[in-house]
Amino acid sequence: MQKTGVQKKGSSMRAAVGRFGVVGLVVGIIGAYVAAVALYAAGGPGRQRTMTPPGGEATLATMNVEDIQSNYSVLVANLTVIPGSALLDPQTHHLNENLSLRVRSVASPTRRTWTKGMLPGTFPVPLTIAGEIERWPFDHYRSGPVEVELFRGDESEPIRVPVKFVNHLSGWEVAAGNRNGQGPYRVSLQRSLSTAAFAIVILGVLITIAVLALVVAIQTARDRRKFQPPMTTWYAAMLFAVVPLRNALPGSPPFGSWIDITIVLWVLAALAVSMALYINCWWRHLRPDNASGS
Repeated sequence: MQKTGVQKKGSSMRAAVGRFGVVGLVVGIIGAYVAAVALYAAGGPGRQRTMTPPGGEATLATMNVEDIQSNYSVLVANLTVIPGSALLDPQTHHLNENLSLRVRSVASPTRRTWTKGMLPGTFPVPLTIAGEIERWPFDHYRSGPVEVELFRGDESEPIRVPVKFVNHLSGWEVAAGNRNGQGPYRVSLQRSLSTAAFAIVILGVLITIAVLALVVAIQTARDRRKFQPPMTTWYAAMLFAVVPLRNALPGSPPFGSWIDITIVLWVLAALAVSMALYINCWWRHLRPDNASGS
């Protein structure tokens, strides 16, 4: 009777622990979901970074960061020039004299000229950047000194224009700083925290797949679990799932980067070894009848 009571008490404790485990798992999933949404909302584009507000009659240039090239060497921004009141005709609100604009630290020389009576428009500006893609997803990049200079009429002396930078680049954090408020500016960008977290989750999925495959194969090879023939197809599916998961990483890191050497390669090796162990179990457990009788 005493032994039965101890067994009942032990089973009730295990049931309670199981219930707490389920509750903890549900709470953890909800917390991870809320954290992921919060990170995405906090790292969304469209927020204005370090900028200099225009004066009363000052001309302002706005750079909307829109895209980054796949080789991470050029940052594309749309430059918009907003002329000050001194450059506009009070009646037509168009330019009252010729106007030229020059942008420095770009991939190709950029200069725009507008004649009297026109209005400056928006045009793309490629900014050269440099960084270390090998450190993905913790890589960051920085441009050279960026200057926007204005030439009025026939004047040869440029006027440096204050620039406002606006980030429209999804998955990146863009910042621009200067010393005296008039430039030169240096644009720096790095992947947002939500993008890095998404990459870490995918890498965690790859590691989990490899660990589970090894555990199942080793336990089956040690005859701790029964051999299940359909599991061989599961191993094949997991092996072919590695490359699509790797390609789903945000930013498409170049092949041969640190994640391939430290994670992807070893995940493939672990899955291949696990599949070989499981096929060995198939060889041992599913012998033909005539082979088992001999």
